[in-house]
Amino acid sequence: MNKFGSLPPGHVPDLLEPGLKVVFCGTALGRISAERQAYYANPGNFFWRTLHKTGLTPQLIRPQDYACLLEYGIGLTDLCKAHFGNDNQLPPDALDAEALREKIAHYQPKILAFTSKTGAGVFLGRPTGSIPLGFQPEVTGGTRIYVLPSPSGQARIFWNQQVWQDLADVVRVT
Repeated sequence: MNKFGSLPPGHVPDLLEPGLKVVFCGTALGRISAERQAYYANPGNFFWRTLHKTGLTPQLIRPQDYACLLEYGIGLTDLCKAHFGNDNQLPPDALDAEALREKIAHYQPKILAFTSKTGAGVFLGRPTGSIPLGFQPEVTGGTRIYVLPSPSGQARIFWNQQVWQDLADVVRVT
């Protein structure tokens, strides 16, 4: 598989249903996730380990078993559903904030958690440098917005598990 490219419709579907506690939103699938047809499938990604370490899931979940997250009130989506690759490899119009707004309005999760400042910046219409980690002042309907450091191994220098723990602590009491 190429390092980046187009995806067929529904390649890795959204994991959404009404009333979820939190929906994690990435920018786009990476190459390994696209190959394995699963969210956050690169072994160097901290996503699944962090969900477990912070108590959002009672056991470590394998990427291919991502659909079981619904049992814990957790959903998954991406801003880009038609392409895969690193953020800088995606076409300029690949991140679809309006489609995400429609999904959030329809499903109404309590929290929309972006797994990168890049995704949050596109959705909020703000430069990433002006976006702090944590809860944002904006809401979408009744959905609060939270920004996390990326769990990607490529962003390891910016990693901060405490921000994820803070979110998990809020989600557990929601």
